[in-house]
Amino acid sequence: MKAARLAVAVVQGGPVTEAAVSRASATSVARALDAAGHSVVRHELDGYLAESLRTGAYDVVFPAVHGAVGEDGSLQGLLEVLDLPYVGSGVLASALAMNKAYARRIFGLDALPIARGLALGRGDAKSAAERARREIGARLVVKPASHGSAIGVARLDAGASDRDVADAIESVWKIDETAIVEHFARGREVTCGVLDLGGEPTALPPTEIFSPNDPFYTFEARYAPGRSQHECPARLVAPVLARVQSVAVAAHLALGCRDLSRVDFVVGDQDDDHAVILLEVNTLPGFTDTSLYPEAAAVAGRSMPELCDALVRAAYARGPTPRMEPKPLPT
Repeated sequence: MKAARLAVAVVQGGPVTEAAVSRASATSVARALDAAGHSVVRHELDGYLAESLRTGAYDVVFPAVHGAVGEDGSLQGLLEVLDLPYVGSGVLASALAMNKAYARRIFGLDALPIARGLALGRGDAKSAAERARREIGARLVVKPASHGSAIGVARLDAGASDRDVADAIESVWKIDETAIVEHFARGREVTCGVLDLGGEPTALPPTEIFSPNDPFYTFEARYAPGRSQHECPARLVAPVLARVQSVAVAAHLALGCRDLSRVDFVVGDQDDDHAVILLEVNTLPGFTDTSLYPEAAAVAGRSMPELCDALVRAAYARGPTPRMEPKPLPT
């Protein structure tokens, strides 16, 4: 019997730096869902969204959004209020994954392999830089706590001065209240998707990322066609491959994610467990034509239409979040 055709609202954009990336993801998702036989309408993440979704008679929502408001639990909270099923993690998991300071705490509690690091709230940049050098070391990565797509990230090698470190921290504080400073672990840039459709979460084949014209996987390297190369599956020796996939699933579960996530790593040169460093979890990975998650799903045997179809059907089957019936005040 043919599966039911669903009315899907794809949410895109929003008042964030990554809005253009989101719209590119939404275009790809809408095309795939249309190919899978669904009825699709795209909606902008703006002040009219609630009314558009309330009056649109949608079966399920697919948030194709990146960054604050869309990926940090705010949109998910709105969808909960509207009693709509939606693809992706819930409010709490979205908020935790988006805030790297809190995600690091949870990963630490679960003994997952993270780099030495600090979360530094706004204050005196000189003192913050001195503390970072003292507690972490000479090689540092400075990044915002609540942004994605490598926005605001600076990598500082041992030759950088204290002033360089302070400037990097101050630059982050201009766009985020908290700067994350971590040990700059040298190694290969690897990412691993997780697909979680209601059973046991499954790790997709890991992907290694090469950015020959950039110092690392920058915003430009991520989204400019031809600026980066991906190798999926990554050429990792069996124990390291297994370690990457097991940590990806463990990080997904530690934050309480569902449906999908993409977990980023640095993999060092040594072929042992200690070479795998967990960086972050993305609850709504990109779905653009150059994005890593759909590429890995395709290697695992799921085309883009099959992937998007499976995600909306899982969300629809799950339904809106169950709520308790209101209780009257006792008399």
